[in-house]
Amino acid sequence: MDKLMLEKYQPVIGLEVHAQLLTNSKIYNSDSAAFGGEPNTHVGVVSLAHPGTLPKLNKRVVEQAIKMGLACHCEISRHQIFDRKNYFYPDLPKGYQLTQDRTPICKGGFIKVNTKAERDIKVVLNRIHIEEDAGKSIHLEGEEDTLIDLNRAGVALIEIVTEPVMKSAEEAGAFFSEVRKLVRYLEICDGNMEEGSLRCDANISVMKKGTTVLGKKVEVKNMNSIRNLQHAIDHEIERQILLLENGGEVKSETRTFNVETSTTSAMRTKEELNDYRYFPDPDLSPLEISEEWLSEIKATMPELPEQLYQRFVNEYSLPEYDAQVLTETKEMADYYLAVCEFSSNYKAVSNWIMGPVKSYLNDTGDSIDSFPLIPEKLSELIEMVEKGNLSFANAAQKLLPALLKKVDEDVLNLATRLNLIQDNDEGAIDKMVEEVLNDFPAKVKEYKKGKKGLISMFMGEVMKKSRGKADPKMASSLLQQKLNEI
Repeated sequence: MDKLMLEKYQPVIGLEVHAQLLTNSKIYNSDSAAFGGEPNTHVGVVSLAHPGTLPKLNKRVVEQAIKMGLACHCEISRHQIFDRKNYFYPDLPKGYQLTQDRTPICKGGFIKVNTKAERDIKVVLNRIHIEEDAGKSIHLEGEEDTLIDLNRAGVALIEIVTEPVMKSAEEAGAFFSEVRKLVRYLEICDGNMEEGSLRCDANISVMKKGTTVLGKKVEVKNMNSIRNLQHAIDHEIERQILLLENGGEVKSETRTFNVETSTTSAMRTKEELNDYRYFPDPDLSPLEISEEWLSEIKATMPELPEQLYQRFVNEYSLPEYDAQVLTETKEMADYYLAVCEFSSNYKAVSNWIMGPVKSYLNDTGDSIDSFPLIPEKLSELIEMVEKGNLSFANAAQKLLPALLKKVDEDVLNLATRLNLIQDNDEGAIDKMVEEVLNDFPAKVKEYKKGKKGLISMFMGEVMKKSRGKADPKMASSLLQQKLNEI
């Protein structure tokens, strides 16, 4: 699209993120909430909406929803009722969804996100509410019939609804990513987008810059990756702008995103609130959140990414980049803190985790919580490097791989057996430096005439003489000293 045309308009984006909660049973009955299983095996009379059955609220769902609300600076509603959202889909046995309309469990709040251009963007939330998931419609290739799997029907969800405050696909992607990070830190959702436990709907409109009149919004349903979300938003922005520029009109509708073509297509006319005929559910008692219960939940809150980020920068004196990387996952932050229990070289620990450790994890495809080396042993390795007993190159390239194969081995013993212990005998290194300078008198003269790059050649020769065991810092210092004296 022409850049000038694009710049005439301001995108307006709001997101609805659905997170499947980590509960053993469903939200209103005891059926298993586990992912997978043979179709229609995690169902009972309540999930199947048999007449006369009654729902019973899962207490753990409420606690997990409140945790998310606290993490997002929301107001926690003390008194709530549940509502029926009426619509007919084959995968919704009751013909309505139990949700929260007028009294969401969490009101307002915000989540901070960062983009390449801007930091600490405050994305304002409208609400977080709890509801049940629908089942799954399955369309097999070559088959006209629709198959229904109700294993997912009644699984507990929270829906995080933003205000229409985001201005770009990048900002929306950053928000989705931050939600994923938060639910994982809180351990209320696994954030597995491939399995559908975290998915997102995007409400997108465009308006001409300089006007206050919002355009008609289009809802794009069920994106299950950050990349798909961003591609869908970018496509939809361009589609709407082209429509308006060519004299057309944007229809308020629900659309689906095609991953292969990175385009959206119409599904149905957008429903309005009154289409759902919300009314209070008569089978569920009102929910009361006492101060005592809320205090108990607050006491179980973990340290969140933003808090850890500030702690790493202020208490551990780490650069902002390091703090950002280390807080990407709770497991990474926890491992860093565990190593720091044994080592006060906080920056060195960060370098090792972001360098050799992360490189190993990338090669193996493992996560940090399955890293075989216990924090204490990694700290021992780091301390040996910091004290000059071991070169970083030998530690990272030789000792660490050996330790990962023999995790029970003593670090010092293994380094000694592999002949990796560095020689920091100043007298011995001084003698080797002298020998090298005596071996290359012509090069010494060239160095003194200004060819300072020869220092690396001299260092190489010293390391050869020491069979790579001379302390590089000490060797470099002694070499520089003697060359200055000549």
